[in-house]
Amino acid sequence: MTFTTTLPLVIEGTGPVTEPLREHRAKLRADLVEHGALLLRGFDVGGADGLEAAVRTLSGEPLTYTEQSSPRSVIKGNVYTSTSYPQQAEIPLHTEMSYQAVWPLTLFFHCVEPPHTQGATPLSDVRRVYDLIDPDVRAEFEARRWRVVRTYGDDVGLRWRTAFGAETRAEVEAQCARGGLTAEWIGDDGLRTTAVRDAVHRHPVTGAPVWFNHIVIFHESSLDPDLREALHDAYGPDGFPNNTFYGDGAPIPDDVVAHLRQCYRTASTRFDYHRDDLLVVDNMSVAHGREPFTGPRKIAVAMAEPSGEG
Repeated sequence: MTFTTTLPLVIEGTGPVTEPLREHRAKLRADLVEHGALLLRGFDVGGADGLEAAVRTLSGEPLTYTEQSSPRSVIKGNVYTSTSYPQQAEIPLHTEMSYQAVWPLTLFFHCVEPPHTQGATPLSDVRRVYDLIDPDVRAEFEARRWRVVRTYGDDVGLRWRTAFGAETRAEVEAQCARGGLTAEWIGDDGLRTTAVRDAVHRHPVTGAPVWFNHIVIFHESSLDPDLREALHDAYGPDGFPNNTFYGDGAPIPDDVVAHLRQCYRTASTRFDYHRDDLLVVDNMSVAHGREPFTGPRKIAVAMAEPSGEG
């Protein structure tokens, strides 16, 4: 195998990908903590079954995608499609499920079919993002925390049955109680959930502070301006599918979110996918996103290692 020292750390070789994962497991896990992401290139992943085997070899049992924030489909077991947004849409940099009480520590992205143009999974080191944020802005969030408000309705956003994988209100309320969410039923069949979370966490291995939250991607200023205005006019300030506030409920100014967004971009890097690439991401060290693209772009994703917080 050949190693390079970029983000991601590129590891090239041949043969089934589970072989180096098994043989060099301890070193690869240490490399993942140090670099934040690994890109295994040239190996044979072996489809959905092979991806699940790779996850189990490096990180244990794949996790179920719960309290969803974006549309995706099951490929097999706990292997999913990447987010099913239109090709022309960009998905902002974010850390997976950082709006929840428990999140996956490790993410896996398998390139089944590369796009024709763009379509990268850009990466941003949230350890560096933490350092780039204006200390006064950071201190404000550390003191006040942040609030996530999600609305599930008939014509906006996900339906609560899809997001929670549940059929009854009682099931949803039980999930919300376990996850520290306040549930409010609205209208005939709508749901609004609210939770207050920390904006800064400590990495579970190194103890380093990391900027770990969904403040930017869920904030209304991340929407297309025309869509933002239309949603506000139709549903009011509480009707956005997702929105973020300071923990006390006060609005987060757009310029503060713009500053945070720029910090992610400053700390970001990208690479072009090759067929059968396997990208492994330390979710508490590195944020990810998606570029617009042309062509097929089929990326299978899996998650592992639930956090110990909650």
